[in-house]
Amino acid sequence: MPLAEATHRLLAMADAAPLLETEVVPLAKADGRMLAEPLSALSDLPPWPNSAMDGYALACADWAGEPLEISQRIFAGHAPGPLQPGTCARIFTGAPLPEGADCVQMQENAEVDANGRVRFTAPLRPGQNVRPRGQECSAGEQVLSAGTRLGPIELGLAATLGIAELTVRRKPRVAVLSTGDELVPPGQPLRPGQIYNSNRQLLCSWLERSGCEVIDAGIVSDDLALTRQVLGSLKQADLILTTGGVSVGEADFLGQALREAGELAMWKLAIKPGKPLTVGQYQGTVVIGLPGNPASTLVTFALLARPYLLRRMGGERVLPRRYDAVAGFSWPAGSRREFLRARLEGGRAQLYPNQSSGVLRSAAWADGLVEVPEGSAIAEGDPVAFIPMSDLLA
Repeated sequence: MPLAEATHRLLAMADAAPLLETEVVPLAKADGRMLAEPLSALSDLPPWPNSAMDGYALACADWAGEPLEISQRIFAGHAPGPLQPGTCARIFTGAPLPEGADCVQMQENAEVDANGRVRFTAPLRPGQNVRPRGQECSAGEQVLSAGTRLGPIELGLAATLGIAELTVRRKPRVAVLSTGDELVPPGQPLRPGQIYNSNRQLLCSWLERSGCEVIDAGIVSDDLALTRQVLGSLKQADLILTTGGVSVGEADFLGQALREAGELAMWKLAIKPGKPLTVGQYQGTVVIGLPGNPASTLVTFALLARPYLLRRMGGERVLPRRYDAVAGFSWPAGSRREFLRARLEGGRAQLYPNQSSGVLRSAAWADGLVEVPEGSAIAEGDPVAFIPMSDLLA
């Protein structure tokens, strides 16, 4: 199945099963969560005109070039009195503009004479160096839409508006299940033929960063009956995310379990790495079976499983963004869409030497993924689409 069709189907599945439950959380607990309701300003921001500079506040009409007396000093956090006609006020950045003043001259363009009066050495105009009331937003104006993923900037904006709590979608409960007799948790000795389970750590960390609640379902050996039993025990999950057991080998039991006791909606993708991806349901719970090779796990989670989860949370922008880059390599045409681990060096995308689906080190080295459409050969200097890792991991 082409990637575009698989993406369309998964997002349609997510739209049909939105996680509508919400909760109210303090700002300190809202990082990475999905905003459930539009966020609007409670008041004008800023609530009053204030100075953008350290300098002197005055009424432009009161100044004809002569020195002005300083009638008051205004610090940020203090309320000023009205400006006395024919005077100026010493003012500091962020301080409210006194009533009667309409501009601020920065202190670099001012000189104080021996009598304490101020002479200005540069022209003035109304509104100069003044942040007007409501410059950022007006009371009642929507500043963040529902479906916005909350990060440090969005939380800082909420704090600026004086909002201490936000209504967010509840976290999806995602069960992570690793399959394979060869898998061993890190820290245990390896027997011949065994490898350490890297996918569990990769996915659990990524899911938590994406705003999910992780259910660690452990490792299940290559056994059909046991696979059925573990899948059936995870009914509390909103999604069962598996790794391995989704190819065409004799020990790949996930697809078999879904065919026999569930529903198989997708089977095999026209991408590389990541061809053996499975999507279905088991006793009413959605199952996304990712390939077992770690680079394949990374690519299919980033391009398909993560957007599916973000959409179920009500996310607006859920697909990874592509940016224009220049190839610093050549690559032959293939029959599947390929995602190559690459790093930007001197404005050009350079490939990790080993693009094997089993080499996770390639992703740790890379800045992102270069997308090569099926049937397209790449020559050095050609334009390519680049997906930054920072976008995928945000």
